[in-house]
Amino acid sequence: MDMTDNVAALVADTSRFLRRRFDARARRIGVSRAQWQVLFALSRNEGINQAGLAEALDVETITVGRMVDRLADAGLVERHADPTDRRAWRLHLTDRAHPILEELRAVGEIVMDEALAGFTLAEIEAMGALLMRLRANLSPRGEADTAPSRSAADAVAATQMMGHR
Repeated sequence: MDMTDNVAALVADTSRFLRRRFDARARRIGVSRAQWQVLFALSRNEGINQAGLAEALDVETITVGRMVDRLADAGLVERHADPTDRRAWRLHLTDRAHPILEELRAVGEIVMDEALAGFTLAEIEAMGALLMRLRANLSPRGEADTAPSRSAADAVAATQMMGHR
C-alpha cells in the first residue's frame, strides 16, 4: 500500500464519504450535521449532562451548549434539573425529536445499503469485526464503550434484512 491507500487514510476517507452522503440526505429533512450528531448521541445517552455530551461528541462544552440551545428552541431537546447537582442540567429528547430520529435512521439505512452494495454478509460481518478490533486498539484502555454504536448495529442489521448476502 502506498501512503494514500494506507488503512488510516482509507478509514478517514470512508468516514468522510459516509458523512457527506448522510449529510446530503439529512439536509432534505432539515437537519444539520451538528443537529443529527447531537440527536443521535442523546438517543444513546438520554439524561446525560452537557459536559458528558461534549465528551461523547469530542467537542467543547460551550459548543454543545450552543447546539443544545438551538435544538431546545426547535422543540427537540429539553433540559431538566439534575437532582444531584443543582448547577447541571440533564438533557432529554422531546416527543417531537423521535420521528426525526426515525427519519434519520432510515436515511442511515439507505446510505449503508448504498455503501455495502455488492458485499456478502460474511464480508460485512468480517469488516465489522475488524473495525471493532481497530477501534478497541485505539480506545483508551479504561473506556468500556467498545460495543458498536446503535446506529452502526442498526445499519448492519438493516443491510442483513435487505438481503445483502
